[in-house]
Amino acid sequence: MNELLRKRIERRLETLPDEQGYQVLDYVEFLESKYATAGRDPTVFERISEGVEDTLRAGRIPAAAIRGTMGAVDTASRLMDRLAQAGRAAVDELNKTLQSEEPAGPEVPTEPAPAPPPRSSPADSDRAPPSASA
Repeated sequence: MNELLRKRIERRLETLPDEQGYQVLDYVEFLESKYATAGRDPTVFERISEGVEDTLRAGRIPAAAIRGTMGAVDTASRLMDRLAQAGRAAVDELNKTLQSEEPAGPEVPTEPAPAPPPRSSPADSDRAPPSASA
């Protein structure tokens, strides 16, 4: 949909009371199903919000009560979205920190490590050293 048409529809919708706004929404959903056009997939929070709103509408709750409930749900949705963004930012920052601390490549020793000195066991110290006269 072009931007000019979208703005024109928005201007008309702004003047409608909630009851007629829900009728418009029902009609738009009908058109979507009739012509098999689907918009973008809603996020998890949007699906939850829409489910709550549809349940309230099906229960014939007054529009003012739905508006108040949906305001609270929207606030909770924005809070959860901000928490998710903060979590993603923290993970990204941790990944950057871990990548900067990793060595560039495996360390290769330039000289072989010296062999450890031979160990003497306690049994060896009990024996007398070999004599040179034999």
